[in-house]
Amino acid sequence: MTGSVKHLLIVYHTKTGHTLELISACVRGASDPLIEGVELRVLRAADAGPDDLLWANGLILGTPENFGYMSGALKDFLDRTYYEVEGHLSPLPYAVVISAGNDGSGALRAIRRIANGYPLIEVQEPVIAQGDVTAAHLEAATEIGMALAAGLEAGIY
Repeated sequence: MTGSVKHLLIVYHTKTGHTLELISACVRGASDPLIEGVELRVLRAADAGPDDLLWANGLILGTPENFGYMSGALKDFLDRTYYEVEGHLSPLPYAVVISAGNDGSGALRAIRRIANGYPLIEVQEPVIAQGDVTAAHLEAATEIGMALAAGLEAGIY
């Protein structure tokens, strides 16, 4: 471990439970016993706010794809926090997981566009689970959680 404890915030919305499956895999990865210097905060989008973002050193966003876009709840979280953290937030490394009925590209494009204004810096390739969540999707989401947490702990981000 290279210094003080780092903070990883995971914010998500789920309706059917598919996004929650992906987020649970991210949490498993970030909670790997080899990672000792990272504290997790996992919140539904409706329960997360500006103070959570200001606490964080890294961020994972999870959303279903709704009508080719991110969920309204995740968009609401981003809307409710933007001006409150503007000028106070150091650039945060982030990653995205999406449960998609289509291809997830609209949701991802919208998140990336908004992330540029925060500023958030994408550090992992997104996981887009098209259709049912598979073992491969869960493995990739676990790797996102582990890689982001390990990168925070090592001081890479």
